[in-house]
Amino acid sequence: MKKRLLITASTFPRWEGDTEPRFILDYAKSMQKYYDVTVLAPSAPKAKEKEILEGVKVIRYRYFFFRKMETLCYPGAIVPRIKEKKIRVILVPFLLISLWLKLLKIRKNYDVIHAHWLIPQGIIQSLFNMPYIVTGHGGDVTSLNFGIIKLLKKRCVKRAGAVTAVSVPFANAIKELVPEQNVAVISMGCNVSEFGCEYAQKNFFDQEDKKVVLFVGRLAEKKGVSFLISSMQYIDNAVLVIVGKGPLEEKLKKQASEMKNEIQFLGPKTHLELRSIYASADVVAVPSITAKDGDKEGFGLVILEAMASGKPVVASRSGGIVDIVRDGENGFLVKEKDSKQLAEKINLLLSNKDIYDKCARNALMTAKQYDYEIIAEQYADLINNVLQKGKKYV
Repeated sequence: MKKRLLITASTFPRWEGDTEPRFILDYAKSMQKYYDVTVLAPSAPKAKEKEILEGVKVIRYRYFFFRKMETLCYPGAIVPRIKEKKIRVILVPFLLISLWLKLLKIRKNYDVIHAHWLIPQGIIQSLFNMPYIVTGHGGDVTSLNFGIIKLLKKRCVKRAGAVTAVSVPFANAIKELVPEQNVAVISMGCNVSEFGCEYAQKNFFDQEDKKVVLFVGRLAEKKGVSFLISSMQYIDNAVLVIVGKGPLEEKLKKQASEMKNEIQFLGPKTHLELRSIYASADVVAVPSITAKDGDKEGFGLVILEAMASGKPVVASRSGGIVDIVRDGENGFLVKEKDSKQLAEKINLLLSNKDIYDKCARNALMTAKQYDYEIIAEQYADLINNVLQKGKKYV
């Protein structure tokens, strides 16, 4: 019989076809080859408390008296949700206690737990004496490193059977917290077969003869979208298409209205819709920056999806992006907040077919290295090591 793996996360699709990030769902699906998998995630209004989602068993735990007020985690993520409405901070202790109570009740049904994000899943998991691994994704590693929270994060890392980070910069950040801890770098992945140039549709954005620069992601500070919009003043005969939503949406639309180039805001799109959007664009831009609170891009799954679609990427040297994009090979890297340099590299790709074709070919080869078949095997090896040895992964 397969060992029973419980995956805990605070970002997860609320229902089929949801536009919330689905990388934990894709990871869970890939791990079913090795384990009997269940995902535990926070509840949300209109989401089912138990269901089978794309073949994966899902449990959603309630954390407040009134379901319509369970708005701490979706849409987006916990910290941005609190920034949007500070009163949501009162939900944090309810979320933590509810997660602890749920794990107290169901933990014995599982052989091992994979906690995604040090906060809150990793910290709460460390309160139980059972095998677990924890993965750092980004802001959970680099922010809130003070006082009791820092101590709890260090405790979480020390007690884990294994610790992973989705990129080298975040692995180094975890080692700064706990120097003696081994940290494996294993990213989230991409189902490469679900993307490709074959999904392109002619004139998909009504762009006629213009080139299309695409951004996909949350409209929040660390995504750096305002610098991409500014870069369009230096790019001729191109349309900028922005997919996503977030707290800066109105501010960005106002900025876009003052630009000479056409800028389209498409809102959030489903995983299925994104296939044609990626394939029908020419270049994908990822202008991420380091936010004021220290938060930065953990890995950049949008980059993998773009590359799997055969599209070169122009991205900032920020966070884990540097693990994927090789400057001049599968795309280009630019300085954070540098709109002119961003435009320069986008123009280079749009105007030079040889460079474009080389980057596009290499981009697809890069994406294949991160296919979930490969990522799942790496995680399975690590988890098996923890289960067999009952001690920290080396």
